[in-house]
Amino acid sequence: MLFEPINISQLEIPNRFVRSATHEWLAENNGKPTYKLAEMYEELARNEVGLIITGYSYVNPRGKSANNQQGIYTDDFIEPYSQVVSKVHRYNSKIMLQIVHGGRQSLVSKDYPALAPSAVTDEATGITPVEMSESQILQTIEDFANAARRAKAAGFDGVQLHCAHGFLLSNFISPYTNQRTDKWGGSVENRTRIITEIIKRIRGMTLDMDYPITVKLNSTDGFGSDSDKPGLDINDTIQIAKILQQNGVNAIEVSGGIFETHLMSQQNIDSVEKEAYFKKNAKLIKNAVDIPVILVGGVRSKYIMEKIISADNADMISMSRPFICEPDFVAKIKEGISEESQCVSCNLCFDSTGIKCNYFKKSEPSTSSLN
Repeated sequence: MLFEPINISQLEIPNRFVRSATHEWLAENNGKPTYKLAEMYEELARNEVGLIITGYSYVNPRGKSANNQQGIYTDDFIEPYSQVVSKVHRYNSKIMLQIVHGGRQSLVSKDYPALAPSAVTDEATGITPVEMSESQILQTIEDFANAARRAKAAGFDGVQLHCAHGFLLSNFISPYTNQRTDKWGGSVENRTRIITEIIKRIRGMTLDMDYPITVKLNSTDGFGSDSDKPGLDINDTIQIAKILQQNGVNAIEVSGGIFETHLMSQQNIDSVEKEAYFKKNAKLIKNAVDIPVILVGGVRSKYIMEKIISADNADMISMSRPFICEPDFVAKIKEGISEESQCVSCNLCFDSTGIKCNYFKKSEPSTSSLN
């Protein structure tokens, strides 16, 4: 079942494996991709990862969240990204560009403070963002749509809107970070409005109703039931998932957590009981929608992967850290060489000199730029 094809819109993915988007620290300072980044994706494609989702690419320089993060904010990015795509398309894999605005988790300067739906202080950084104006919201919608247009022009097989992990679009859907009383806040429909408006503009700019638009969706902020913070809960997320499908989203990757709760990228995944920590939320969402659901979060073993799909928790399996450790993990599973990732979930791979497995040291490819 793991090697059966599946469609996202009209796009056929050759198997059920997804490389989940992860910041690689491998772009130039201006956000343009490097050969090293392209070679990383090509290695995953060569080893039969069905769908590769790139590291998050900021749609506006004010939405940049990290050093050496990818960008997609002008048409100058189309040509270098087309070189990335061509490397992946030498094989049977598909590749989507994840697009993002950092929101309250953006890099800040004296002249350009972080933007968010509401001025709620980020307890992880101590930064209080500026509440966005109506015109800033409308401009951000245009920025996302233009980013998707550029992605399509570069040859990407689709885009993923990053609506998780405390970045701008997840700031809007959460009642903790969105305390607005206008049409962009309050009800679930209002909090989701910015995403549905982005989808409409993408369809208008690309002139393609079948171009795959996927979403990485927070199923929870990560606050416990005893918290005094009005965080996003699964009931809201189910409603959001339905709204997204109704407005043309073609697949949903289920995740969770913001920087303040440290829920994503959990460590010490050393038993099958600790794997797939968002699987219950994924199943609830899958029961509510008729589009593919992708599950990310601590999946390490073939046994759990097959169980997730056979139990209808999700349609596809998304991983990142195992592919950093073993880019050939899918090929090993297919060939019967391995049934469990070597990844020890130490998080040492989150390396600001360039993402890599620092537990099992590997040689590094070229760092040249793409022009």
